[in-house]
Amino acid sequence: MADVLKIVRGISQVMANTYDGALDENGDPIAIGLKREEGVPLIDQRVQDGFNVSFYGDLLCVKYHSDLKLKEVHAKGFATDVERMIENIVSFLKKEYRKVTKESLSLSKEGEIDIQVQAASKVRSWVTAKCYYKVGSFDGSVDQVENVDRKDIDKSFKDFLAQGSEQAKKPQNVMIKEK
Repeated sequence: MADVLKIVRGISQVMANTYDGALDENGDPIAIGLKREEGVPLIDQRVQDGFNVSFYGDLLCVKYHSDLKLKEVHAKGFATDVERMIENIVSFLKKEYRKVTKESLSLSKEGEIDIQVQAASKVRSWVTAKCYYKVGSFDGSVDQVENVDRKDIDKSFKDFLAQGSEQAKKPQNVMIKEK
């Protein structure tokens, strides 16, 4: 079991190594499984797609975005293609995390994938998808919250509001109008 900071740093390092055109230690392009990796970059039209991750407590949110044509959206299996793309990203994250930290990353899917398609024109559109994964490698330190007495916070906030604008401390550059 790793602590939260170690996991976040490991995933951060993996994400730092995934920019478009990144090379591995042998000088070969890193293959994540994105559409932008297909074709010849010099003569083919570049596909705009990518991914990002963020943490919400012990959940890792994997976000995928892509620019595509409207006929691709209406094709059969569009949702499964997007879901397969997120699964490719998750397997890449696990594999690269093991390379970076020499430890395994346990991710289990939480809930359904959220896919949103928005039209940019009559031909072009873009898709954004996100899916949450529970990080099983956390040692439970995410659930521990500092012991802050809520009553003290509520009292200090109420005292601040009770001062009103007349009694509040003013900055030196504020001119006070006399009545």
